[in-house]
Amino acid sequence: MVRLLGRTALRQVRRSGDPQAPLPPRQDGTGPRRKRTGGLRSALSGRSVAGQVFVFQVVIVLLLVVSAVVAQVLQVRHDSDIEAENRSLAVAETFANAPGTVAALRGKDPTAVLQPRAEAARKAGRVDFIVVMNKDGIRYTHPRPDRIGKKFVGTIAPALAGHTVVEHVNGTIGPLVQVVVPVRAPDGTVVGLVSSGITTAHVGGAADQQLPLLLAAAAAALALATAGTALVSRRLLRQTHGLGPYEMTRMYEHHDAVLHAVREGVLIVSGEGRLLLANDEAHRLLDLPEDAERRHVLELGLDAATAGLLASGRVATDEVHLVKDRLLAINQRPTDLRGGPPGSVTTLRDSTELRALSGRAEVARERLDMLYDAGVGIGTSLDVTRTAEELAELAVPRFADFATVDLFDAVIEGADPQPGTALRRTACSGIREDAPLYPVGRRIRFVPTSPQARSLAAGRSVVEPRLKEAQGWLAQDLERTEQVVEYGIHALVTVPLRAGSLVLGVANFWRSEKPEPFDAEEVALAEELVARAAVSIDNARRYTREHGMAVALQRSLLPRSLPEQGALEIAYRYLPAQAGVGGDWFDVLPLSGARVALVVGDVVGHGLHAAATMGRLRTAVHNFSALDLPPDELLALLDELVGRIDQDETPADGAAVVTGATCLYAVYDPVSRRCAVARAGHPPPALVRPDGSVDFLEVPAGPPLGLGGLPFETAELELPEGSRLVLYTDGLVEDRERDIDEGLELLRDALKRAGDSPEETCRAVLDRLPARPSDDVALIVARTRTLDADRVAEWQVPSEPAAVSEVRAAVTRQLAEWALEDLAFTTELILSELVTNAIRYGRGPIGVRLLRDRTLICEVSDGSTTSPHLRYAATTDEGGRGLFLVAQLAERWGTRYTPTGKIIWAEQATP
Repeated sequence: MVRLLGRTALRQVRRSGDPQAPLPPRQDGTGPRRKRTGGLRSALSGRSVAGQVFVFQVVIVLLLVVSAVVAQVLQVRHDSDIEAENRSLAVAETFANAPGTVAALRGKDPTAVLQPRAEAARKAGRVDFIVVMNKDGIRYTHPRPDRIGKKFVGTIAPALAGHTVVEHVNGTIGPLVQVVVPVRAPDGTVVGLVSSGITTAHVGGAADQQLPLLLAAAAAALALATAGTALVSRRLLRQTHGLGPYEMTRMYEHHDAVLHAVREGVLIVSGEGRLLLANDEAHRLLDLPEDAERRHVLELGLDAATAGLLASGRVATDEVHLVKDRLLAINQRPTDLRGGPPGSVTTLRDSTELRALSGRAEVARERLDMLYDAGVGIGTSLDVTRTAEELAELAVPRFADFATVDLFDAVIEGADPQPGTALRRTACSGIREDAPLYPVGRRIRFVPTSPQARSLAAGRSVVEPRLKEAQGWLAQDLERTEQVVEYGIHALVTVPLRAGSLVLGVANFWRSEKPEPFDAEEVALAEELVARAAVSIDNARRYTREHGMAVALQRSLLPRSLPEQGALEIAYRYLPAQAGVGGDWFDVLPLSGARVALVVGDVVGHGLHAAATMGRLRTAVHNFSALDLPPDELLALLDELVGRIDQDETPADGAAVVTGATCLYAVYDPVSRRCAVARAGHPPPALVRPDGSVDFLEVPAGPPLGLGGLPFETAELELPEGSRLVLYTDGLVEDRERDIDEGLELLRDALKRAGDSPEETCRAVLDRLPARPSDDVALIVARTRTLDADRVAEWQVPSEPAAVSEVRAAVTRQLAEWALEDLAFTTELILSELVTNAIRYGRGPIGVRLLRDRTLICEVSDGSTTSPHLRYAATTDEGGRGLFLVAQLAERWGTRYTPTGKIIWAEQATP
């Protein structure tokens, strides 16, 4: 490389011929260096190039500043004259044309009338005088009263002829600009003259005031320009090292000598691609013609690749080009990176002898790159099959032409491998797709003599350098192995996939394009690749096993089928998360009175703990729903339960606490078509009305379960028949790429486009989700049904024992209308006991209601909040068998509370 000489080297050159040359600096930096200020003053003294440039620029700037000041002063004075003329003319014409001026001139005493007006106009117009005169030039007005009646000093002849006169004169009040204008009568005749004037001193005073400011600005500009010039000269001083013209000439000659003496070729090419400079070594290496300078590099007879590189000006580092019989290492850098001229500098070095060594280094580098890529590219997912595919894809075509991976079936399923069983081809990659190797998915049982079987048995690599002579491999499948050989595959390396003491399968690397077999270094590289992949495959296997266990647990905790009920037509979907299992759950719970409860919940987090917590909460909801509580009370009990779980499972116990859970609980009554909803930190439900409009119900948002301290609220609304109530978890509307508001709008659009049935709605909603979402998704779509009035019968019962027989008779008639005579006897017994208890122990009002749904439901309501309980009477007791008899005759029975009392109900199966 060519190095330009610095100032120190130049001083050494100067020392031999100049007795004034300074001494070189000492090694410790304390030698006799010239002081910085003294060096700058000496450099700017005029002997150096920087000093000459500084003096020249300061002179030019000084001339420019002086010229600007003179021009500005002249311009200001010219503007002052123009301003004086314009102002005097405007005031004179205004006064001449003012109303009453003509009449005053024709009056008996013009001075008495016009003098006050002229003085007022003079002051208002900011002029020095306004003189009104007759046609003979005798003044009627003047600022000085002693001048009135005297003859006007100035030219008035053109004004008498109807013209305007503007002249510069030295009047009695000094140099001034005065204007004379005629005063015309209505018939156009001139009846007098008006003159107005102003001294230039009054108008030019502003210019005189501006002159010091102008001079100060000029001085500041001169100072700034001088400072800027000093900075430029200082930079030039640094770049030229304070050298003078003679010294720079000597330095150029010295550098030119060095340039042609180095043993590296040096080329300088302009931005247009023309050769500006080439030293002797460049001429020799490239065999350039004598007149190469100033010619385009594409015209120098070089090969296309080298000429293209020189003409492009792009950055090149040790780029090897074959130029005739030489291998040249070319380095090229642009010259305009730091503000230089466009172009490039190129150095050439003969590297023919280094070719073989660099080739081996390149192979080693490629192998290191492959190992690095294996570390970051294999095992990107916890999927056994995908990890095997990543190994095969990495090896082709950088290491082998074809690569296959065969694993035991148990490994793919997440279990421990079982030696001696067949393997399954899990991955296959190649430079072409028509290779006659076993396809992916094929179960293979290798014969004992095959390289794969020997590798599995011995736990080490097996190399087959010539497959057409490998009898053990040929015995595997005579027809297929013959096809493989005819296809051109001639060499094989089989490496076992070992993870600790387990052998998971084998990896096979096949070669067809390169004629040489695999050498020892390549076998070692294959073993390293497979060892890294085996760890990732084993991790994926273990994850598959644990994930399968978690999924099995989770699915066992979710409802496997929906209970039979007639209030809602329901469809549901559950999608597990892409990674891990979550704590989302849902349920459909039949309640008394043909009502149905819908519940959707979500436990924060993933894994076995989230699934187990979900099962506990779902069980608790089942138990709490049996109490027939309103939604807000049920959520309050669930919140208390979660709080107790958090207190019991402390981190000191080694168990993960519940970090949060949400829940939405809704109860729908098909008789009244009313739905009561409460939620604890859960997204609001969506309602698709029969006309297709979609609304998100305004349900008060309670806190997530487990926080405590805040109450829950129930929202009640009436749903039209055929409405679709959509309950979901947050995985449906929220993920890392969008917030919940955007997800709710997407859900609204999907519901608008969905069909009428719940199944079609579920499909339309899930079609907008990815195949495997990042979070669990639980979705319930319930279309409301109504229990018609002809399937409901109600009676009010007086609080007297005689009313029991009337109720039995009315119920018998109603059952006959419903064609349920077979249930008349048991229904009479049940109602007799329930109504008798209500009359005896309760308080009014007492009501009876029959519901004909999938079952026959009998309900007796009263105003008491005392709940009856089942007793087991002794043989000697006369009473206490009423509820026991009801429990024996009915399939289910129970009590639920209302705001006005309670309802005791019993269900019987209909024939």
